[in-house]
Amino acid sequence: MTTFNLPDLGEGLTEATLLSWLVTEGETIVVDQPIAEVETAKSAIEVPTPYAGVVTKLHGAVGETLIVDEPLITVGAEAEAAGSGGSDAAGHTSADANGASEAGALSYREEERAGTVPATGSVTDPGTAAESSEEEGSGNVLIGYGTSTAKRSGRRRRNGSSRPVAAGAAAAGGPAASGPATAVSAASGPATAGPAQRAPRVSSPLVRRLAREHALTLGELTGSGPEGMILRADVLAAIGASSQTAGDTAGDTAGDAAPAAAPVAASGSAQPTPTTTGAAAPAPGGLEVRERVPMSGMRKAVATTLTRSRREIPEATVWQDVDMTEVLALRSRLKEQAAKDGSAAPSLLALLSRFVLAGLSRYPDLATRLEDTAAGTQEIVHYDGVNLGFAAQTPAGLVVPVIRHAERLSARALHAEISRLVAEAREGKISGKELTGGTFTVNNYGVFGSDGATPIINHPEVGILGIGRILDRAWAVNGELAVRKVATLTIAFDHRVCDGGTAGGFLNFVATCLQDPSSALADL
Repeated sequence: MTTFNLPDLGEGLTEATLLSWLVTEGETIVVDQPIAEVETAKSAIEVPTPYAGVVTKLHGAVGETLIVDEPLITVGAEAEAAGSGGSDAAGHTSADANGASEAGALSYREEERAGTVPATGSVTDPGTAAESSEEEGSGNVLIGYGTSTAKRSGRRRRNGSSRPVAAGAAAAGGPAASGPATAVSAASGPATAGPAQRAPRVSSPLVRRLAREHALTLGELTGSGPEGMILRADVLAAIGASSQTAGDTAGDTAGDAAPAAAPVAASGSAQPTPTTTGAAAPAPGGLEVRERVPMSGMRKAVATTLTRSRREIPEATVWQDVDMTEVLALRSRLKEQAAKDGSAAPSLLALLSRFVLAGLSRYPDLATRLEDTAAGTQEIVHYDGVNLGFAAQTPAGLVVPVIRHAERLSARALHAEISRLVAEAREGKISGKELTGGTFTVNNYGVFGSDGATPIINHPEVGILGIGRILDRAWAVNGELAVRKVATLTIAFDHRVCDGGTAGGFLNFVATCLQDPSSALADL
Protein backbone atom coordinates (compact mmCIF):
# COMPACT_ATOMS: atom_id res chain seq x y z
CA MET A 1 0.00 0.00 0.00
CA THR A 2 1.22 3.50 -0.85
CA THR A 3 -0.39 6.71 0.42
CA PHE A 4 -0.04 9.75 -1.80
CA ASN A 5 -0.22 13.05 0.10
CA LEU A 6 -1.57 16.30 -1.33
CA PRO A 7 1.55 17.73 -3.00
CA ASP A 8 3.14 21.13 -2.65
CA LEU A 9 0.77 23.51 -4.46
CA GLY A 10 3.36 26.20 -5.15
CA GLU A 11 2.99 29.96 -4.65
CA GLY A 12 3.14 29.44 -0.88
CA LEU A 13 -0.28 27.75 -0.81
CA THR A 14 -0.93 25.29 2.01
CA GLU A 15 -4.51 24.13 1.42
CA ALA A 16 -7.06 23.45 -1.30
CA THR A 17 -10.77 22.73 -1.55
CA LEU A 18 -11.70 19.36 -3.07
CA LEU A 19 -14.03 20.03 -6.01
CA SER A 20 -14.45 16.48 -7.28
CA TRP A 21 -12.88 13.03 -7.39
CA LEU A 22 -11.92 11.83 -10.87
CA VAL A 23 -11.42 8.21 -9.70
CA THR A 24 -13.28 5.82 -7.43
CA GLU A 25 -12.18 3.27 -4.85
CA GLY A 26 -11.36 -0.02 -6.54
CA GLU A 27 -10.45 1.67 -9.83
CA THR A 28 -7.11 0.84 -11.48
CA ILE A 29 -5.07 3.95 -12.21
CA VAL A 30 -1.85 4.65 -14.11
CA VAL A 31 1.02 7.05 -13.51
CA ASP A 32 0.18 10.69 -14.41
CA GLN A 33 -3.58 10.06 -14.42
CA PRO A 34 -5.63 12.96 -12.97
CA ILE A 35 -7.26 11.76 -9.76
CA ALA A 36 -8.91 14.87 -8.29
CA GLU A 37 -9.86 18.45 -9.02
CA VAL A 38 -8.99 20.95 -6.33
CA GLU A 39 -9.44 24.70 -6.02
CA THR A 40 -6.61 26.69 -4.52
CA ALA A 41 -6.52 30.38 -3.73
CA LYS A 42 -5.21 30.91 -7.27
CA SER A 43 -7.23 28.66 -9.56
CA ALA A 44 -8.85 25.25 -10.05
CA ILE A 45 -6.51 22.49 -11.18
CA GLU A 46 -6.24 18.72 -11.64
CA VAL A 47 -3.93 16.67 -9.42
CA PRO A 48 -2.18 13.74 -11.16
CA THR A 49 -0.93 10.64 -9.39
CA PRO A 50 2.71 9.52 -9.34
CA TYR A 51 1.64 5.92 -8.56
CA ALA A 52 0.01 3.16 -10.55
CA GLY A 53 -2.21 0.50 -9.04
CA VAL A 54 -5.66 0.13 -7.50
CA VAL A 55 -7.24 2.93 -5.48
CA THR A 56 -7.98 1.49 -2.05
CA LYS A 57 -9.03 4.66 -0.22
CA LEU A 58 -9.99 8.26 -1.04
CA HIS A 59 -9.11 10.62 1.79
CA GLY A 60 -11.59 13.49 1.90
CA ALA A 61 -15.09 14.41 0.76
CA VAL A 62 -16.12 16.85 -1.97
CA GLY A 63 -16.20 20.36 -0.54
CA GLU A 64 -13.71 19.53 2.21
CA THR A 65 -10.53 21.59 2.72
CA LEU A 66 -7.41 19.49 2.20
CA ILE A 67 -4.03 20.34 3.72
CA VAL A 68 -0.69 19.98 1.91
CA ASP A 69 1.29 16.87 2.97
CA GLU A 70 -1.81 15.16 4.36
CA PRO A 71 -3.16 11.94 2.72
CA LEU A 72 -5.04 12.30 -0.56
CA ILE A 73 -5.39 8.72 -1.85
CA THR A 74 -4.04 5.30 -0.97
CA VAL A 75 -2.95 3.03 -3.83
CA GLY A 76 -2.20 -0.66 -3.66
CA ALA A 77 -1.05 -3.30 -6.12
CA GLU A 78 -3.82 -5.15 -7.93
CA ALA A 79 -2.93 -8.37 -6.15
CA GLU A 80 -3.19 -6.65 -2.78
CA ALA A 81 -6.58 -5.16 -3.61
CA ALA A 82 -7.86 -8.60 -4.57
CA GLY A 83 -6.59 -10.11 -1.31
CA SER A 84 -4.44 -12.65 -3.06
CA GLY A 85 -1.93 -12.87 -0.23
CA GLY A 86 0.78 -11.00 -2.11
CA SER A 87 1.24 -13.27 -5.15
CA ASP A 88 -0.24 -13.02 -8.64
CA ALA A 89 -1.01 -15.73 -11.19
CA ALA A 90 2.42 -15.43 -12.75
CA GLY A 91 4.17 -16.03 -9.46
CA HIS A 92 5.27 -12.46 -8.88
CA THR A 93 5.01 -11.13 -5.34
CA SER A 94 3.23 -7.97 -4.32
CA ALA A 95 6.65 -6.53 -3.59
CA ASP A 96 7.47 -7.00 -7.28
CA ALA A 97 4.29 -5.18 -8.22
CA ASN A 98 5.09 -2.38 -5.82
CA GLY A 99 8.59 -2.14 -7.24
CA ALA A 100 7.24 -1.85 -10.77
CA SER A 101 4.75 0.79 -9.71
CA GLU A 102 7.55 2.62 -7.89
CA ALA A 103 9.63 2.70 -11.06
CA GLY A 104 6.70 4.25 -12.92
CA ALA A 105 6.35 6.85 -10.18
CA LEU A 106 10.08 7.53 -10.39
CA SER A 107 9.93 8.42 -14.08
CA TYR A 108 7.09 10.81 -13.34
CA ARG A 109 9.00 12.41 -10.48
CA GLU A 110 12.08 12.81 -12.65
CA GLU A 111 9.94 14.69 -15.17
CA GLU A 112 8.30 16.88 -12.50
CA ARG A 113 11.66 17.95 -11.14
CA ALA A 114 11.61 20.13 -14.27
CA GLY A 115 15.18 19.91 -15.46
CA THR A 116 17.24 18.18 -12.81
CA VAL A 117 19.26 15.35 -14.31
CA PRO A 118 17.80 11.97 -13.29
CA ALA A 119 20.07 9.57 -11.50
CA THR A 120 22.22 7.25 -13.58
CA GLY A 121 21.33 3.63 -13.13
CA SER A 122 20.64 0.34 -14.84
CA VAL A 123 17.27 -0.29 -16.38
CA THR A 124 16.87 -3.32 -14.19
CA ASP A 125 18.02 -1.59 -11.02
CA PRO A 126 15.28 0.80 -9.95
CA GLY A 127 16.49 0.74 -6.35
CA THR A 128 19.69 2.59 -7.19
CA ALA A 129 17.81 5.16 -9.22
CA ALA A 130 15.33 5.67 -6.39
CA GLU A 131 18.09 6.25 -3.83
CA SER A 132 19.87 8.80 -6.05
CA SER A 133 16.55 10.44 -6.86
CA GLU A 134 15.86 11.04 -3.15
CA GLU A 135 19.20 12.83 -2.87
CA GLU A 136 18.57 15.07 -5.91
CA GLY A 137 15.08 16.21 -4.97
CA SER A 138 11.80 15.01 -3.54
CA GLY A 139 10.00 15.22 -6.87
CA ASN A 140 6.66 15.58 -5.09
CA VAL A 141 5.76 19.02 -6.48
CA LEU A 142 3.09 18.11 -9.01
CA ILE A 143 1.25 21.44 -9.23
CA GLY A 144 3.99 23.96 -8.53
CA TYR A 145 7.05 24.70 -10.61
CA GLY A 146 9.44 21.89 -9.68
CA THR A 147 11.53 20.94 -6.66
CA SER A 148 15.06 21.96 -5.83
CA THR A 149 17.98 19.57 -5.72
CA ALA A 150 18.48 20.06 -1.98
CA LYS A 151 18.16 16.99 0.23
CA ARG A 152 15.06 16.64 2.35
CA SER A 153 15.94 14.59 5.40
CA GLY A 154 13.46 12.12 6.75
CA ARG A 155 11.43 11.96 3.53
CA ARG A 156 11.49 8.42 2.11
CA ARG A 157 9.11 6.65 -0.19
CA ARG A 158 6.77 4.29 1.55
CA ASN A 159 7.65 1.47 -0.84
CA GLY A 160 11.13 0.02 -0.40
CA SER A 161 13.42 1.48 -3.02
CA SER A 162 15.78 -1.51 -3.10
CA ARG A 163 13.30 -4.23 -3.99
CA PRO A 164 14.25 -6.28 -7.07
CA VAL A 165 11.83 -6.58 -9.93
CA ALA A 166 11.59 -9.77 -11.94
CA ALA A 167 12.64 -9.48 -15.57
CA GLY A 168 9.29 -10.77 -16.74
CA ALA A 169 7.16 -8.39 -14.70
CA ALA A 170 6.11 -6.48 -17.78
CA ALA A 171 4.50 -9.58 -19.17
CA ALA A 172 2.41 -10.24 -16.08
CA GLY A 173 -0.22 -7.59 -16.93
CA GLY A 174 -2.10 -5.37 -14.49
CA PRO A 175 -0.56 -2.39 -12.79
CA ALA A 176 2.81 -4.05 -12.58
CA ALA A 177 2.99 -4.19 -16.37
CA SER A 178 4.58 -0.76 -16.41
CA GLY A 179 7.81 -2.10 -14.92
CA PRO A 180 11.15 -0.35 -14.82
CA ALA A 181 11.96 -0.95 -18.46
CA THR A 182 8.62 0.48 -19.54
CA ALA A 183 8.89 3.43 -17.17
CA VAL A 184 12.41 4.36 -18.24
CA SER A 185 11.50 3.91 -21.88
CA ALA A 186 8.55 6.26 -21.51
CA ALA A 187 10.65 8.90 -19.79
CA SER A 188 13.87 8.74 -21.76
CA GLY A 189 13.38 6.90 -25.03
CA PRO A 190 14.68 3.36 -25.78
CA ALA A 191 15.43 1.14 -22.79
CA THR A 192 19.22 1.11 -22.61
CA ALA A 193 21.60 0.71 -19.73
CA GLY A 194 23.12 4.18 -20.22
CA PRO A 195 22.27 7.30 -18.23
CA ALA A 196 18.77 8.71 -18.54
CA GLN A 197 18.24 11.80 -20.67
CA ARG A 198 17.64 15.24 -19.19
CA ALA A 199 13.99 15.74 -18.28
CA PRO A 200 12.25 18.59 -20.15
CA ARG A 201 11.79 21.76 -18.10
CA VAL A 202 8.38 23.42 -18.24
CA SER A 203 6.99 26.59 -16.65
CA SER A 204 4.00 24.81 -15.05
CA PRO A 205 2.02 21.55 -15.12
CA LEU A 206 -0.67 23.34 -17.15
CA VAL A 207 1.85 23.43 -19.99
CA ARG A 208 2.24 19.65 -19.68
CA ARG A 209 -1.51 19.16 -19.80
CA LEU A 210 -1.86 21.41 -22.84
CA ALA A 211 0.83 19.42 -24.63
CA ARG A 212 -0.80 16.14 -23.61
CA GLU A 213 -4.23 17.24 -24.86
CA HIS A 214 -2.72 17.99 -28.28
CA ALA A 215 -0.56 14.84 -28.41
CA LEU A 216 2.74 16.77 -28.33
CA THR A 217 5.95 15.31 -26.92
CA LEU A 218 7.65 17.87 -24.67
CA GLY A 219 11.06 16.37 -25.30
CA GLU A 220 10.77 17.28 -28.99
CA LEU A 221 10.03 20.97 -28.31
CA THR A 222 12.61 23.74 -28.04
CA GLY A 223 11.94 25.99 -25.07
CA SER A 224 12.29 29.76 -25.37
CA GLY A 225 12.41 30.39 -21.61
CA PRO A 226 15.42 30.64 -19.30
CA GLU A 227 17.82 27.71 -19.78
CA GLY A 228 15.55 26.24 -22.42
CA MET A 229 12.42 26.12 -20.24
CA ILE A 230 9.33 25.20 -22.30
CA LEU A 231 6.70 27.94 -22.00
CA ARG A 232 3.03 27.97 -22.87
CA ALA A 233 3.85 30.05 -25.94
CA ASP A 234 6.18 27.29 -27.19
CA VAL A 235 3.42 24.68 -26.94
CA LEU A 236 0.91 26.99 -28.64
CA ALA A 237 3.40 27.61 -31.45
CA ALA A 238 3.86 23.87 -31.90
CA ILE A 239 0.09 23.39 -31.96
CA GLY A 240 -0.24 26.12 -34.59
CA ALA A 241 2.49 24.58 -36.75
CA SER A 242 0.82 21.19 -36.47
CA SER A 243 -2.51 22.70 -37.52
CA GLN A 244 -1.00 24.30 -40.62
CA THR A 245 0.59 21.07 -41.80
CA ALA A 246 -2.19 18.71 -40.84
CA GLY A 247 -5.08 20.64 -42.45
CA ASP A 248 -8.39 18.94 -41.82
CA THR A 249 -6.70 16.31 -39.64
CA ALA A 250 -5.74 19.01 -37.14
CA GLY A 251 -9.37 20.02 -36.92
CA ASP A 252 -10.33 16.46 -36.06
CA THR A 253 -7.61 16.37 -33.39
CA ALA A 254 -8.87 19.58 -31.84
CA GLY A 255 -12.36 18.11 -31.77
CA ASP A 256 -11.06 15.01 -30.00
CA ALA A 257 -9.28 17.17 -27.44
CA ALA A 258 -12.43 19.11 -26.50
CA PRO A 259 -13.92 16.46 -24.19
CA ALA A 260 -10.66 16.35 -22.22
CA ALA A 261 -11.05 20.04 -21.40
CA ALA A 262 -14.65 19.71 -20.27
CA PRO A 263 -13.96 18.57 -16.71
CA VAL A 264 -11.60 21.51 -16.23
CA ALA A 265 -14.22 23.96 -17.43
CA ALA A 266 -16.64 22.41 -15.02
CA SER A 267 -14.13 22.69 -12.21
CA GLY A 268 -13.76 26.41 -12.77
CA SER A 269 -17.41 26.94 -11.95
CA ALA A 270 -17.75 24.28 -9.27
CA GLN A 271 -18.54 25.40 -5.77
CA PRO A 272 -18.08 23.57 -2.49
CA THR A 273 -21.04 21.49 -1.48
CA PRO A 274 -23.22 23.52 0.92
CA THR A 275 -23.59 22.08 4.38
CA THR A 276 -27.31 21.77 5.06
CA THR A 277 -28.04 22.30 8.70
CA GLY A 278 -31.40 20.48 8.80
CA ALA A 279 -33.19 21.61 11.97
CA ALA A 280 -31.09 24.75 12.35
CA ALA A 281 -31.07 26.80 15.50
CA PRO A 282 -32.99 30.09 15.35
CA ALA A 283 -30.92 33.00 14.12
CA PRO A 284 -31.15 36.56 15.49
CA GLY A 285 -34.52 38.05 14.59
CA GLY A 286 -36.26 34.70 14.55
CA LEU A 287 -34.97 33.60 11.11
CA GLU A 288 -34.11 29.95 10.57
CA VAL A 289 -30.68 29.08 9.16
CA ARG A 290 -31.29 27.47 5.77
CA GLU A 291 -27.70 26.40 4.98
CA ARG A 292 -24.05 27.19 5.67
CA VAL A 293 -21.64 27.40 2.71
CA PRO A 294 -17.91 27.21 3.49
CA MET A 295 -15.74 29.85 1.83
CA SER A 296 -13.81 28.32 -1.06
CA GLY A 297 -10.06 28.69 -1.47
CA MET A 298 -10.46 31.43 -4.08
CA ARG A 299 -13.08 33.29 -2.07
CA LYS A 300 -10.86 33.18 1.01
CA ALA A 301 -7.92 34.51 -1.01
CA VAL A 302 -10.02 37.44 -2.28
CA ALA A 303 -11.19 38.20 1.25
CA THR A 304 -7.66 38.07 2.63
CA THR A 305 -6.24 40.37 -0.05
CA LEU A 306 -9.02 42.96 0.19
CA THR A 307 -8.99 42.97 3.98
CA ARG A 308 -5.24 43.49 4.02
CA SER A 309 -5.60 46.30 1.48
CA ARG A 310 -8.16 48.13 3.61
CA ARG A 311 -6.15 47.54 6.78
CA GLU A 312 -2.71 48.60 5.51
CA ILE A 313 -3.22 51.08 2.65
CA PRO A 314 -4.30 54.67 3.37
CA GLU A 315 -5.97 55.02 0.01
CA ALA A 316 -7.47 58.14 -1.52
CA THR A 317 -9.83 58.37 -4.49
CA VAL A 318 -10.00 60.83 -7.40
CA TRP A 319 -12.63 60.75 -10.13
CA GLN A 320 -13.36 62.63 -13.35
CA ASP A 321 -16.19 62.60 -15.91
CA VAL A 322 -14.98 61.86 -19.44
CA ASP A 323 -16.53 62.45 -22.86
CA MET A 324 -16.27 59.01 -24.52
CA THR A 325 -17.95 60.00 -27.80
CA GLU A 326 -14.78 60.13 -29.90
CA VAL A 327 -13.23 56.93 -28.60
CA LEU A 328 -16.49 55.06 -29.27
CA ALA A 329 -16.54 56.47 -32.80
CA LEU A 330 -12.93 55.34 -33.26
CA ARG A 331 -13.79 51.84 -32.12
CA SER A 332 -16.73 51.70 -34.53
CA ARG A 333 -14.39 52.57 -37.41
CA LEU A 334 -11.90 49.94 -36.27
CA LYS A 335 -14.68 47.33 -36.14
CA GLU A 336 -15.76 48.17 -39.68
CA GLN A 337 -12.18 47.85 -40.90
CA ALA A 338 -11.70 44.61 -39.01
CA ALA A 339 -14.83 43.16 -40.59
CA LYS A 340 -13.34 43.84 -44.02
CA ASP A 341 -9.90 42.34 -43.42
CA GLY A 342 -11.02 39.55 -41.07
CA SER A 343 -9.10 40.80 -38.03
CA ALA A 344 -10.30 41.66 -34.54
CA ALA A 345 -10.92 45.24 -33.43
CA PRO A 346 -9.55 46.22 -30.00
CA SER A 347 -12.17 46.37 -27.28
CA LEU A 348 -12.90 49.48 -25.23
CA LEU A 349 -10.99 47.91 -22.32
CA ALA A 350 -7.98 47.35 -24.61
CA LEU A 351 -8.03 50.98 -25.76
CA LEU A 352 -8.40 52.18 -22.17
CA SER A 353 -5.50 49.92 -21.14
CA ARG A 354 -3.33 51.34 -23.92
CA PHE A 355 -3.94 54.89 -22.66
CA VAL A 356 -3.39 53.77 -19.04
CA LEU A 357 0.00 52.33 -19.97
CA ALA A 358 0.95 55.58 -21.70
CA GLY A 359 -0.09 57.45 -18.57
CA LEU A 360 1.99 55.15 -16.34
CA SER A 361 5.07 55.91 -18.44
CA ARG A 362 4.57 59.58 -17.47
CA TYR A 363 3.57 58.88 -13.87
CA PRO A 364 5.62 55.76 -12.98
CA ASP A 365 5.05 56.10 -9.22
CA LEU A 366 1.60 54.58 -9.74
CA ALA A 367 3.09 51.35 -11.18
CA THR A 368 5.27 50.57 -8.15
CA ARG A 369 4.96 48.39 -5.06
CA LEU A 370 5.55 49.19 -1.42
CA GLU A 371 7.47 46.34 0.19
CA ASP A 372 8.79 45.62 3.68
CA THR A 373 12.50 44.97 4.06
CA ALA A 374 14.33 42.57 6.34
CA ALA A 375 15.52 45.56 8.37
CA GLY A 376 11.94 46.48 9.22
CA THR A 377 11.79 49.46 6.86
CA GLN A 378 9.81 49.96 3.67
CA GLU A 379 10.91 50.51 0.09
CA ILE A 380 9.08 51.82 -2.98
CA VAL A 381 10.05 49.36 -5.70
CA HIS A 382 10.11 50.62 -9.30
CA TYR A 383 10.06 48.14 -12.19
CA ASP A 384 11.30 48.17 -15.75
CA GLY A 385 7.89 47.84 -17.38
CA VAL A 386 4.30 47.26 -16.32
CA ASN A 387 2.49 44.04 -15.49
CA LEU A 388 -1.10 45.16 -16.05
CA GLY A 389 -3.85 43.36 -14.15
CA PHE A 390 -7.53 43.58 -15.02
CA ALA A 391 -10.51 42.46 -13.00
CA ALA A 392 -12.49 39.60 -14.54
CA GLN A 393 -15.65 38.00 -13.21
CA THR A 394 -15.75 34.20 -13.49
CA PRO A 395 -18.19 31.53 -12.26
CA ALA A 396 -15.71 30.79 -9.46
CA GLY A 397 -15.44 34.45 -8.40
CA LEU A 398 -13.48 37.61 -9.14
CA VAL A 399 -9.93 37.10 -10.42
CA VAL A 400 -7.28 39.51 -11.67
CA PRO A 401 -5.30 38.03 -14.60
CA VAL A 402 -2.02 39.80 -15.33
CA ILE A 403 -0.58 40.80 -18.72
CA ARG A 404 3.21 40.60 -18.51
CA HIS A 405 5.12 43.58 -19.93
CA ALA A 406 1.88 45.11 -21.19
CA GLU A 407 3.71 48.29 -22.18
CA ARG A 408 5.18 46.40 -25.14
CA LEU A 409 1.78 45.58 -26.63
CA SER A 410 -0.43 47.54 -29.02
CA ALA A 411 -4.14 48.00 -28.39
CA ARG A 412 -4.89 45.10 -30.74
CA ALA A 413 -2.36 42.85 -28.99
CA LEU A 414 -3.76 43.84 -25.60
CA HIS A 415 -7.24 42.86 -26.81
CA ALA A 416 -5.97 39.42 -27.87
CA GLU A 417 -4.22 38.83 -24.54
CA ILE A 418 -7.22 40.02 -22.51
CA SER A 419 -9.51 37.69 -24.48
CA ARG A 420 -7.18 34.72 -23.94
CA LEU A 421 -6.81 35.25 -20.21
CA VAL A 422 -10.53 35.83 -19.65
CA ALA A 423 -11.40 32.63 -21.54
CA GLU A 424 -8.91 30.58 -19.53
CA ALA A 425 -10.10 32.10 -16.25
CA ARG A 426 -13.75 31.31 -16.98
CA GLU A 427 -12.87 27.74 -17.97
CA GLY A 428 -10.77 27.25 -14.85
CA LYS A 429 -7.60 26.68 -16.87
CA ILE A 430 -5.66 29.79 -15.89
CA SER A 431 -2.44 29.14 -13.96
CA GLY A 432 -1.53 30.70 -10.64
CA LYS A 433 1.44 32.41 -12.30
CA GLU A 434 -0.91 34.38 -14.57
CA LEU A 435 -2.83 35.66 -11.53
CA THR A 436 0.17 37.16 -9.73
CA GLY A 437 2.83 39.79 -10.26
CA GLY A 438 0.69 42.78 -11.25
CA THR A 439 1.93 46.35 -10.76
CA PHE A 440 -1.27 48.24 -11.70
CA THR A 441 -4.90 47.19 -12.25
CA VAL A 442 -7.79 48.39 -14.41
CA ASN A 443 -11.42 47.55 -13.68
CA ASN A 444 -14.39 47.99 -16.02
CA TYR A 445 -17.28 47.82 -13.55
CA GLY A 446 -19.51 49.66 -16.02
CA VAL A 447 -20.39 46.30 -17.58
CA PHE A 448 -22.38 45.58 -14.41
CA GLY A 449 -24.41 48.78 -14.78
CA SER A 450 -22.46 50.80 -12.21
CA ASP A 451 -22.00 54.52 -12.83
CA GLY A 452 -19.06 54.71 -10.46
CA ALA A 453 -17.29 52.94 -7.62
CA THR A 454 -14.44 53.24 -5.13
CA PRO A 455 -12.26 50.29 -6.16
CA ILE A 456 -10.07 48.57 -3.58
CA ILE A 457 -6.37 48.50 -4.42
CA ASN A 458 -5.03 45.04 -5.23
CA HIS A 459 -2.40 44.73 -2.49
CA PRO A 460 0.63 45.16 -2.73
CA GLU A 461 0.04 47.43 -5.75
CA VAL A 462 -0.44 51.14 -5.16
CA GLY A 463 -3.12 52.08 -7.70
CA ILE A 464 -6.23 50.89 -9.51
CA LEU A 465 -8.29 52.66 -12.17
CA GLY A 466 -11.95 51.93 -12.82
CA ILE A 467 -14.47 53.06 -15.41
CA GLY A 468 -18.24 53.16 -15.02
CA ARG A 469 -21.00 52.68 -17.59
CA ILE A 470 -21.31 55.06 -20.53
CA LEU A 471 -24.46 57.21 -20.52
CA ASP A 472 -26.00 59.86 -22.77
CA ARG A 473 -25.59 63.13 -20.91
CA ALA A 474 -25.82 66.84 -21.60
CA TRP A 475 -22.30 68.11 -22.23
CA ALA A 476 -20.90 71.50 -23.18
CA VAL A 477 -19.08 71.36 -26.54
CA ASN A 478 -17.54 74.62 -27.79
CA GLY A 479 -19.83 76.61 -25.56
CA GLU A 480 -23.01 74.81 -26.61
CA LEU A 481 -24.96 71.97 -25.03
CA ALA A 482 -24.91 68.65 -26.81
CA VAL A 483 -25.77 65.05 -26.01
CA ARG A 484 -22.52 63.12 -25.54
CA LYS A 485 -21.43 59.68 -24.35
CA VAL A 486 -20.06 60.25 -20.85
CA ALA A 487 -18.48 57.93 -18.27
CA THR A 488 -16.78 58.40 -14.92
CA LEU A 489 -13.13 57.43 -14.41
CA THR A 490 -11.97 56.72 -10.86
CA ILE A 491 -8.52 56.08 -9.48
CA ALA A 492 -7.74 54.82 -5.99
CA PHE A 493 -4.12 55.28 -4.96
CA ASP A 494 -1.85 54.61 -2.00
CA HIS A 495 -1.25 58.01 -0.39
CA ARG A 496 1.98 56.74 1.19
CA VAL A 497 3.57 56.40 -2.24
CA CYS A 498 2.24 59.40 -4.16
CA ASP A 499 0.12 62.50 -3.66
CA GLY A 500 -3.03 63.85 -5.25
CA GLY A 501 -1.06 65.78 -7.85
CA THR A 502 0.37 62.57 -9.30
CA ALA A 503 -2.95 60.71 -9.25
CA GLY A 504 -4.88 63.71 -10.63
CA GLY A 505 -2.32 64.30 -13.39
CA PHE A 506 -2.45 60.66 -14.42
CA LEU A 507 -6.25 60.59 -14.42
CA ASN A 508 -6.48 63.77 -16.47
CA PHE A 509 -3.99 62.38 -19.02
CA VAL A 510 -6.03 59.20 -19.49
CA ALA A 511 -9.25 61.25 -19.74
CA THR A 512 -7.70 63.52 -22.40
CA CYS A 513 -6.64 60.47 -24.43
CA LEU A 514 -10.18 59.08 -24.33
CA GLN A 515 -11.70 62.43 -25.32
CA ASP A 516 -9.31 62.87 -28.28
CA PRO A 517 -7.97 59.40 -29.07
CA SER A 518 -6.74 60.15 -32.60
CA SER A 519 -4.34 62.82 -31.36
CA ALA A 520 -3.29 60.68 -28.41
CA LEU A 521 -2.51 57.62 -30.55
CA ALA A 522 -0.30 59.73 -32.78
CA ASP A 523 2.01 60.32 -29.81
CA LEU A 524 1.99 56.72 -28.45
